[in-house]
Amino acid sequence: MLKPVDEVAGVFLAEPKIIPDNRGAFNEWFKATEFEKAVGYPFDLQQSNVSLSKKGVLRGLHFADVPPGQAKFVTCMSGAIWDVVFDCRVGSPTYGKWFAVELNQENRKSLYLPIGVAHGFLALEDSTVAYLVSSEYEPALEHGIDPFCAGIDWPEADYILSEKDKEAPKIDDVQLPLYEDCAGFEKMLREGWAE
Repeated sequence: MLKPVDEVAGVFLAEPKIIPDNRGAFNEWFKATEFEKAVGYPFDLQQSNVSLSKKGVLRGLHFADVPPGQAKFVTCMSGAIWDVVFDCRVGSPTYGKWFAVELNQENRKSLYLPIGVAHGFLALEDSTVAYLVSSEYEPALEHGIDPFCAGIDWPEADYILSEKDKEAPKIDDVQLPLYEDCAGFEKMLREGWAE
């Protein structure tokens, strides 16, 4: 079931019903009808990604130009991550706010991030993370923000960052997406969707 989070507009947390038995457990990872009911339009799956991260790896904060932006549905398949969304959409009612949640193989929660927000995570242990994304990876449209300049309260760790993330600019040095562009693109998706 997808529930909106109060901290960042347009973000939803999915908390699945897990059905255990003597073979293991089962849960629905993504269900289109539930997504459409919560968000108001279908998830336009264009690519799916898997990342393997050692304990202490911090990935992010990353966002894509809008349009097209890149909405994400993030799940931790094994291990545990501290997943973060940061609202960098200029003009958003929650601009500058962030939300974090632990996603792990036990709780099987997922986080939906709308276009225009920045995303990152810290691997709390060796972890496998799967992303469903609404646009294909396009390096020229992808951007990063220094994960330590956004006021995010990251858990203590021996952080391991890529060179790109180490060198990511501060918020004031990045061209950020405009909330009105994000909202306009989402409005177009809602209006163009024939139920």
